[in-house]
Parts: sequence; structure tokens; C-alpha cells
Amino acid sequence: MRFFRKAKKREGWLAIALQRDGLAAVSMQTAPDIRPQVRQAVFYPGKNHAELLEKAGRELHAHAYRSITVLGGGEYQILSVDAPNVAPDELKTAVRWRLKDLLDFHIDDATIDVLDLPVDPNAAVRAQHSMFAIAARNSVIEARQKLFTAAKVDLAVIDIPEMAQRNISALVEPPGRGVAMLSFGEEGGLLTVSYRAELYLTRRIDIHLEQLLDEDIDRRNAAFDRVTLELQRSLDNFERQYSFISVAKLVLAPSPVKGLDEYLSSNLYTPVDTLDLASVFDFERAPELLDALQQQRFLVPLGAALRHEETVL
Repeated sequence: MRFFRKAKKREGWLAIALQRDGLAAVSMQTAPDIRPQVRQAVFYPGKNHAELLEKAGRELHAHAYRSITVLGGGEYQILSVDAPNVAPDELKTAVRWRLKDLLDFHIDDATIDVLDLPVDPNAAVRAQHSMFAIAARNSVIEARQKLFTAAKVDLAVIDIPEMAQRNISALVEPPGRGVAMLSFGEEGGLLTVSYRAELYLTRRIDIHLEQLLDEDIDRRNAAFDRVTLELQRSLDNFERQYSFISVAKLVLAPSPVKGLDEYLSSNLYTPVDTLDLASVFDFERAPELLDALQQQRFLVPLGAALRHEETVL
């Protein structure tokens, strides 16, 4: 979501994710044909985000970077809508009109952005063109902006976790095929499907890490069953809706959950892999990220820091 003016600073992003127990920050440098190089990855524990953000900005030299942050799952809505047949400069206005009866708050209180879903270029007839509409309350956007301003961290972009996960998925996409990615964090599960670095599917799964880590094997297997069913339904629906996209595999993001990969491999027709972020990022300057638990904590800011600038609609 591009709500703030961009500043010309050092190449790369400083990505900052507010978490329940602290703040995770990543600075990164990217260049064609090399693995993204993580310059810094620091977690600041605590509950006072204002104090943590001020400390992070000072210690990580935020003034030298463009900064990006990510909204939490309950701070926005993402909806699939039919793309309006209007000129590009009228697109957001047209989408706003379509959202007015779909949001759980008044449209006048919403900040809106849109994300296109490219259609099958080889289709014999023109397919229905869809797009994602992302809406957040103005008060949420303003509060986040004020938080960063007070900490003297110049905020260039506000993004969402789905796009951060899409950015990481793009690093493991096989040529000409799509990839599904499943992650679990403090807000539950997030499934995305991307193709040619475009986000085509996003779905929240209301299953939390505590359930997947339950010591009682029956309860844990029940949670595994729920995950499997959600994935089967989502991937089957995706295949029907986007028949021109072949999903090569399901990639599990790093997590402390043991056995889920084998369980899913035994119950899904889609191949399942577990991702080690060290295979796609250069962690030489951040060796703490070789640990799977740290990879889970930093997954969202790492993905956000992969952002490529796009033309604002």
C-alpha cells in the first residue's frame, strides 16, 4: 500500500514489523542475479512500540534508508473485486464505489489501494478481470504515520503481510509455474499463491502455532487435519479459477512445527517443501537468521524489504 511519498536515500529498504512482544527490523540490499543481502536483522523486545521504534531508528541509522512497515492482520481488509472498466486515473475511485457495501466500516473512513491480477494472455476469449482491493481505516494509517514521525523515522511505504510473503515466494517460483506458500505466525496461518511474481490467492487460516505445537498427539493431528482440509479446498478452488496456472509445489515457511511437512505430503497431491531462507538470502552479515525460529520471526520484514518500487496508480 503506497500511502507515503518516496524519498531518495540509500539503495534498499529498512523494513520494520511491529510484533506483540517487540519490534523486528531488517535492512537489505538487492541487485539482479545475486541473493538479497541482509545488512542487519535486529529484534527489540518489549511492549512500548514508540520507544522501541525510536531506539531502532537511532541504532539502525533509519535516516539513511527508505523505511517500510507492515500492517497487522486485523488492521486492513483485502477483497477480490471485478476490475472496473475505467481509465487508470479513475480506478481507485471506481473501486472505492464498489467497496462501499463490502467493508465493515464507512467508505469515507477508508484508505484504498488496488492490486491487479493479470489474466491468461493465451485465452481465446477475454476472461473476467479481477483485482485485489486493500482497505484500511484512515485512523489506522494516521496512527502508524504518527508513530514513525514521532520516532523520527521517515516512513515511505505501508505494506501488508500478503505482499511480503509474495515477495519471498517469487524467489522460489519455478519458471513458468506458480507456487503456494503457507506460513504460521502470531496471527495464525497465511496461504498465498503467486505466479510470475504476482499474487493470485490469499487466505487466512484460523489455526495458531499453539495448536500445531500441542503435546497431545490427538489434538495436534486434529489441527494438522484442519490445515490439510483448508489447503485442499483452497488449492482446488484456485485450480478451477485459474486453470492457466500450474502450482508446482506448496512451500512451508520456517516454523517450529515438526511433522507438518510429512503430514501434508501424505495427504495432498501437491508436492510439499520446507523453505530454509538461507537458500534464497545472503545471511553472512546476519548469521542469527540461520536459525529457523529467527527466520520465522523475521519472515515478514524480510519479505517487505524485498519490495520493488512500482508506478503509483
